[in-house]
Amino acid sequence: GTVILVSANKLTRYIEPCQLTEDFGGSLTYDHMDWLNKRLVFEKFTKESTSLLDELALINNGSDKGNQQEKERSVDLNFLPSVDPETVLQTGHELLSELQQRRFNGSDGGVSWSPMDDELLAQPQVMKLLDSLREQYTRYQEVCRQRSKRTQLEEIQQKVMQVVNWLEGPGSEQLRAQWGIGDSIRASQALQQKHEEIESQHSEWFAVYVELNQQIAALLNAGDEEDLVELKSLQQQLSDVCYRQASQLEFRQNLLQAALEFHGVAQDLSQQLDGLLGMLCVDVAPADGASIQQTLKLLEEKLKSVDVGLQGLREKGQGLLDQISNQASWAYGKDVTIENKENVDHIQGVMEDMQLRKQRCEDMVDVRRLKMLQMVQLFKCEEDAAQAVEWLSELLDALLKTHIRLGDDAQETKVLLEKHRKFVDVAQSTYDYGRQLLQATVVLCQSLRCTSRSSGDTLPRLNRVWKQFTIASEERVHRLEMAIAFHSNAEKILQDCPEEPEAINDEEQFDEIEAVGKSLLDRLTVPVVYPDGTEQYFGSPSDMASTAEHIRDRMKLVSLKRQQLRHPEMMTTES
Repeated sequence: GTVILVSANKLTRYIEPCQLTEDFGGSLTYDHMDWLNKRLVFEKFTKESTSLLDELALINNGSDKGNQQEKERSVDLNFLPSVDPETVLQTGHELLSELQQRRFNGSDGGVSWSPMDDELLAQPQVMKLLDSLREQYTRYQEVCRQRSKRTQLEEIQQKVMQVVNWLEGPGSEQLRAQWGIGDSIRASQALQQKHEEIESQHSEWFAVYVELNQQIAALLNAGDEEDLVELKSLQQQLSDVCYRQASQLEFRQNLLQAALEFHGVAQDLSQQLDGLLGMLCVDVAPADGASIQQTLKLLEEKLKSVDVGLQGLREKGQGLLDQISNQASWAYGKDVTIENKENVDHIQGVMEDMQLRKQRCEDMVDVRRLKMLQMVQLFKCEEDAAQAVEWLSELLDALLKTHIRLGDDAQETKVLLEKHRKFVDVAQSTYDYGRQLLQATVVLCQSLRCTSRSSGDTLPRLNRVWKQFTIASEERVHRLEMAIAFHSNAEKILQDCPEEPEAINDEEQFDEIEAVGKSLLDRLTVPVVYPDGTEQYFGSPSDMASTAEHIRDRMKLVSLKRQQLRHPEMMTTES
C-alpha cells in the first residue's frame, strides 16, 4: 500500500467515474448530509439497542434465576430499563426503512441505483438488533406481567394480613376486654354503646374484607393455575377470621340485649315490689267490710302480678346464664372464669334478692290478711254490740209502755210478776251478750293496735240503757209486789170466812190494806228517775188512771166490808 498523491482532476485514472462524485469528475450521486444523518442515527440506534439488550437480558435472566436474593437484587437494580424499548424499536424500524429505500437521480432518463455499500452492510446489523430487541422485549413484557401480578398478589396479601392482624390483634383485644353485662339498665346501655363503637370500628375492616374478597374472586376467575392455591388459602384465612370476629360481635350484642332485657324485667319487678311493700307498710283503717274485701282483692292481684314478674325474671335470667356459659368458646385462650363468675353471681344475686323480697311481701300479705279478717270480726262485734244496745232499748221501751197492768187479783199479779222475771232474764242475756261482744272488740283492738274506735261509745250506751232498765225493772217489781200484798190481803177480807171472825175483826188488817192501797196509788203517780235526772212514767196517764180506778174500787169494797163487820145490824136491815 504505497500512498499516491494525485490531483483531483487525475483521480479518474485510478478510480471509476461511477465511483466519484460530480465534484471529482465522476457520475456518483452522493448527498453527504443525508449520509451523515443516517450514520449518526445508525450509531445512536446501535449504541442504544446494544445497551438496552444488555439491560433487558439482565432483567429477564434475573427473573429466571432460582436464587431469591439475586432475583431481588436484579429487580431492585434493573426494575425499569434506562430507555423506553418502544421508542428504540420505533427508531430501528424507521432506520431500516430509510436504509432499504432505493434512490433515483433527478434526471429524466436517469438510471436507478442501489444504496452505498456501508448502507447495505448496516441493514442486516439493524435487522439483527431489531430481532434480538423484539425477542427480549417480548420476554421483558412477560416479566413485567408476572411482576405486576406478583405485586398485585403481594398487595392483596399485605392487605389481607392487615385485616387479619387487626381483627386478631386490636379487634380481639377490644372484645376480650368486654365481658361485663352491667348491673342495671343504664350500665347495660353504656356497655351497648361501647359495643356499638367497637362494631363501628370492625365494620370499617369488614368493608375492606368485602373489597378484598371481590379482588380475590376476580383474580381467581382470571388467575393462573400456580396462583389458585395461594389465593384460595388467603381467601379462606380472611373469611375464617372475619366470620369468627363477626360471630363474636353478634354473640356479644345478643348477650348485652339479653342483659338489658333482664335488668328491665328486674327493674319493673322491683318497682312492683316497692309498690306492694308501700301498700303493706301503710297502716289501714278501712271503714267497713266491703272496703276490707276490696283491699284484700287488690293485695292478691298485686301479689299475683309480682309472681308473674318473678317467673319472667327467672326465665330471662336462665336464658342469660345459658348464654354466659357459651361465652367461654369465644375466649381466644383467655381465662374468663372470673369475669363469668361475676356475671353469674350478679344474675343469681338479683334473682335471689327478688325472691326474698317477694317472700317478705307474701309474709306481710299473710299478716295483713289476718289483720283484715280480725277487722271484719271487729266490725261484726261492733255491729252486733250496737244491735244489743238497740234490743235493750226496745226492751226498756216495751217495759215502760206496755208492762203497766198490775193484775185484777193476787193470782193474776203473781203471773205478771213471773212474766216480768222472765222478761228481765231476756234483758240480762241481751246485756251480757253486748258486754261479751264489747270485750271481744277490746281484745281485737289490742291485737290490731287500734286505740280509738267509733265503737267507743257503745259500752257507755249499753251501761246507761241497762242502768235505766234495771231502775225501771226494780220499780215494776216493787209495784207488782205491793199489788200482790194488796190483792192478797183484800181477798182474805173480802172472802166470807165465818170460821175466823177474830182475824177478820182485826182492825189493823184493814188499816194495812188501806195503807198499802194508798201507797200503791201514790206510787203510780211517781215517775221513774234515771241517774241523769230524766223521768219516765209507766204507760200513759189514761193507763195510770185505769189501774188506779181498779185499786180504788177494791179499796171501796174493803171499806164496805169493814163497815159491815163493825155494824152487822146495818147489813141485816139492808138485807
